[in-house]
Amino acid sequence: MITKQESTTAKLCAFARAYHSNFSKEKIFDDYLAFDLMGFDGYNEIAGVIADIPTGDSGNAVDLKTYGGFSKEKFSGNLADYIAPIPLIRIDFTERIINRFTRRHNGRIQYVILGAGMDTFSFRNANDSISVFEVDHPDTQRFKLDRIRELSWCIPRGVRFVPVDFARDHLPEKLYAQDFADGVPTVFSILGVSYYLSLPTFTETLKTLSSIAHDGDLVVFDFPDETTLTKNASERTRILARITQSFGEPMVHGFRLSEIRQALNSAGFEVVNHLSPKAIEHHYFRDRSDGLHAFDNIHLISAVRREDRKGE
Repeated sequence: MITKQESTTAKLCAFARAYHSNFSKEKIFDDYLAFDLMGFDGYNEIAGVIADIPTGDSGNAVDLKTYGGFSKEKFSGNLADYIAPIPLIRIDFTERIINRFTRRHNGRIQYVILGAGMDTFSFRNANDSISVFEVDHPDTQRFKLDRIRELSWCIPRGVRFVPVDFARDHLPEKLYAQDFADGVPTVFSILGVSYYLSLPTFTETLKTLSSIAHDGDLVVFDFPDETTLTKNASERTRILARITQSFGEPMVHGFRLSEIRQALNSAGFEVVNHLSPKAIEHHYFRDRSDGLHAFDNIHLISAVRREDRKGE
């Protein structure tokens, strides 16, 4: 889980959503609040970071203090190649699922965002029947709440901020203390987290969610496959791994699909939808003119809690 006050990868993802909202003519997802939440200075800082990503080329270092002092071509290339595709597809994938889930239940639901980071759903959501629980490390959440206060945003009545130190705290206890309701249909998202977890830790996370989930509840996440940290990884994947490592957030595992299914089944979940890299490319990136393409190692999963599947 995110444990840093200002996780660089979280800011990179927020920047990708903000830039896409502001400038893309072929929107995959329109996060129109991402720029506001980042702020002008934070946005410019991350633009410089993206322009200076060490991709192994011979480009000169960038003066990060001079806004506009970097190569627009290098910035655009780095953003399209290494940053934008993943956060755009996973947020669109997840929020489409939430919308369908809400319509299907035709009433009150709960949405639990694990590792919420700079997610803006709580403030874009116009459906009062959705209760939102933003779960994050206390330091990360404090940074976000400070930004919300600076913006004078009103926190919607149905939104709860749940500070959790995942190394010490018991997630269900923290959720129940913030009015999480047992038995209300619930979607759990774990976006951008599996990259930094071992298989046993990820499995335990799923089992923790299963302990408070009920039949029909959903979990949604993205994951890197088994090629990620091997000699068979593509150059683009190797560069992405170097990028996260350079920010102090190294990827620690790549999962085989069979491992993901087994982990889900052991926690009582069953895969509903799996988008492979090929499917993601077809669904999100075919015939685009902006250079965005799917990573060849990133997958999207939604899974449903089934009482009769636990322990398989």
